[in-house]
This record gives sequence, C-alpha cells and structure tokens, in this order.
Amino acid sequence: MKVLVLNSGSSSIKYQLFDMRDESVLAAGSVEQIGEKGSHLSHSQRTPLSGMEKTIRNLPISDHRQGFQLISSILRETGVLTDPGELKGIGHRVVHGGEKFKEPARVTPEVLAAIRALIPLAPLHNPANLLGIEVAMESAPTVPQVAVFDTAFHQSLPAHAYRYAIPKKLYKAHQIRRYGFHGTSHCYVAKKAAEFLGRPLGSLNLISLHLGNGASAAAIQQGKCIDTSMGLTPLEGLIMGTRCGDLDPAIIFYLERETGLSSGEIETILNKESGLKGICGANDMRTVGELAADGDPEAQLAISMYCYRIKKYIGAYYAVLGPLDALIFTGGIGEHASFIREGCCAGLAHLGLELEQEKNRGLRDGGAALESRDSRVKILAIPTNEELEIAEQTIACLEK
Repeated sequence: MKVLVLNSGSSSIKYQLFDMRDESVLAAGSVEQIGEKGSHLSHSQRTPLSGMEKTIRNLPISDHRQGFQLISSILRETGVLTDPGELKGIGHRVVHGGEKFKEPARVTPEVLAAIRALIPLAPLHNPANLLGIEVAMESAPTVPQVAVFDTAFHQSLPAHAYRYAIPKKLYKAHQIRRYGFHGTSHCYVAKKAAEFLGRPLGSLNLISLHLGNGASAAAIQQGKCIDTSMGLTPLEGLIMGTRCGDLDPAIIFYLERETGLSSGEIETILNKESGLKGICGANDMRTVGELAADGDPEAQLAISMYCYRIKKYIGAYYAVLGPLDALIFTGGIGEHASFIREGCCAGLAHLGLELEQEKNRGLRDGGAALESRDSRVKILAIPTNEELEIAEQTIACLEK
C-alpha cells in the first residue's frame, strides 16, 4: 500500500513515497528552484541493502507541472512506482486550514475553493500548496488526494486560548485568532511519546517543543492541544532563525514613524532579518553555537535569549496543564543541539525537570529519555517525521 506525500512550495516540490505496510520510505527527493536558473531534481531511493542511493539531475524546470511530471517520471524509471494506480492516495501538506478544517480532508472542488479562500491568512504558502494539489490532480486524476493541514491539530484550542483581545467584529470579519502551526509535527511526537512511555496518549499531559529554523511550543492535555505559541501567522511565539517571535506590537508603529519604513518592509524585517540572525548575524544554530563557543558575545546572547523565551513558555504551559508527564524536544535543533536542551532545562529543578548531562550530551540519532534519576518529569528527544504523519493521516482519511 503506497502513499505519495507532496509538500509544494513557491519554487519547490518535496516528496516522499511510503510503503505503508511497514511505513518504510521507498523514495524521497525534491524539485528545487522551479522557474529559476539552476533548477534541478534531487532523488533518493531505497536499495536492496536498505541504504538510499541518490541521483541529481540539473535541467530547466519551467513550472510546477513540469516538476511533478519529472517526479512521476523518475519514480517510474526507477521502478518504485510504475503506475499511479499503485497509489492508495496522495497526501498534501497545506499550511493553513483556518477554522474550517479540524482534520484532514479528501480533496473536492469545495475543499479546493476553501483553501483558496484562506490565501489571505497564508499568502506565501497556501497558493503554492494549492498549485501542488491541482497539478497532482491533473497528472494523476484517478488517485484520491488528501489535504493535511498544519493548523488542524491546534483546532482543539479553547476560545480563551485562541481569541485575541481585539474587537469581536475584527475577529468575525477577518478571522483574526490564534491558529498555530507545525501541527503535524506536534501530533506525531505526542503519539511517539505515548508509545515510548507505554501509556495511552489520552492519559498524558505533554509540552512539545518543535525547534528548527521555525520554532513553536504546544501544550497537550490528554492528547488534545490546548495552547500553542504561534498565532495568526508563524511569526508569534518563540525566537526563531529569522523570525522575531513575541514582540510589543507598538514597535511596528514606532518603526513606521521613526524610520519611514512601510508596513511591508517592516514585515520583511520581522520575518526574514530578525530572530537569531538579527541578534548575532547567523540563523543556523550550528553556526551560532560555534560562534558562542569561540567567545562571540552576540552569539552567546542569542542563545541565552532563545532558551529564556522557551523556558518562559515551559513555565506558562506547565501552569495551564497541571501535572506534567513529559517535555519533548524535536525538530533539527531540538533533536541535535544538546546545549539548547541544556539551556532550556537549566534552573527548572523546582518544576521537577532535571536533565542528565551525560545522557543529553551523548545523544545521537533516535528517541531517548534524557532526564536524571531525580527528575519528576520525563525529558524526551524524539525525531519528528511530518511526512510519515501526513501519510498516516492520508490513509486514515481515505479509510473513514
């Protein structure tokens, strides 16, 4: 039973082909720089020895339609998918589902229209996601298509958590509320934490930290998300690679008055030139860590600010959850940066969170428990797999 997962961006299409009988990856890759100089296809597929063999093809790729045709072609050529009819379905990542989509949806004309109507809430992402769905439907018209929304996992937030203190008429007219993102990642690692702990997800209270170039926190009570750090857009919340996270909104008006910058220019600064990059000039946490280790004071400040913001969210979510069973680190930084996990947990022994330094620094790939013997709360590092979660949700949606 094969499922193809597609993540269509403005100039790229990422894909993974799964055999859902054992959840193995048969092939994966991406079409990059669509419509630009240097466009190429990067493809990896499983070999008989269970390794992945990589192929790169540099060629002009004018649009997403040609990109999807290249993906279909190389899957066919390499024998991993000789006919689209072998697919149980195609799962698509869609960034914003608004208030309408609380779970994955089989793609219909009505669903496409709803995704299109949500473009004002995600102007950089939903158009590309929508284009990917439309191209896939044209290219594989007999294959069921499923839209899986980044925001859906957070639709269980209560009104007191998702509403902003602005006039109700603005909320109603423009759908201004907290939506949250990274939902597929938070959902996946929460389920994996339950498996790791050998307990039903519905019995657990968890704080999940998805830390990558984008970063967000989620408070999960008995399997349901009750709060999350990202808001109307992915700009709110934690400090990120290039995003500022939480900010006094009056700063925007102040910058407009004092600098003459337009709102669009300020939006670009807050999304693309702030965060770690704005503090120390680098947005890759590996580089920031190296600079800090060499004594760079701005890099050291960036790490301190990054961890401090996370610790404040841990404390806030602990307060609303009540008893806490586990703190989860995931994402590229959460899984691999031991100094960030250490900084986030430092000084939290009074909350029952104590990291075992040897376990933390010795962690390699794979999930692990990192808490000390005296810790009352489990501290877990769990690799995320958003593509597999999309594949699983695709199957669940089609089998309903």
